[in-house]
Amino acid sequence: MEEIRKDNTEEKILEAARTVFTKKGMDGARMQEIADEAGINKALLHYYFRSKQKLFEAIFSHVFKQIFPDIRSFIQAQKPIEEKIKIFSARYMELLMLNPYLPAFLLRELQRDPEFLASVIKSQGVNPGELLTMLKAEMGSGQIKNMDPRELLINLLSLIIFPVAAGPLLQIMFFGDDPDAYNEFLTRRKETIATFILHSILVK
Repeated sequence: MEEIRKDNTEEKILEAARTVFTKKGMDGARMQEIADEAGINKALLHYYFRSKQKLFEAIFSHVFKQIFPDIRSFIQAQKPIEEKIKIFSARYMELLMLNPYLPAFLLRELQRDPEFLASVIKSQGVNPGELLTMLKAEMGSGQIKNMDPRELLINLLSLIIFPVAAGPLLQIMFFGDDPDAYNEFLTRRKETIATFILHSILVK
């Protein structure tokens, strides 16, 4: 019972920290504010997480695991490149639609401390070299056009992330501030992105 209570308290803290960090970023967040959001006292918060930095690291690791689930298995899967890109586009668009705060959260922290974010990403076992090697192999086999593979990755990520990060503005400007209409657009975009990318890279 004590272990269950401990797990519940820790989860309450992490959820409260996600809320506060998302709104205010690392620099703007205060431990007292996180404790208040979790409904606990500050001493208990420090018992679980000794510092704001430790708490932030735990939160970002959780966020990162949401954004890049199973990326190694994705890279190593024996699937055609067309299927991989379709799966990638659909999976990450769905993830961001369920967690629309993530792009703004990450962009804010990228400006604050990119080296920290890079270290957390690498600590989760993601090796950018493996992804680049996979794409180079596809080029070598004649499946996709020869190009800088970093261009392909950045194009794909940009097409997925920007519509969610800029969602509030795009919704007002182009969708009559109708959230349902904009969500329908994002849902259709899962396929649109894959089609656009594949048309630009596949060898005809």
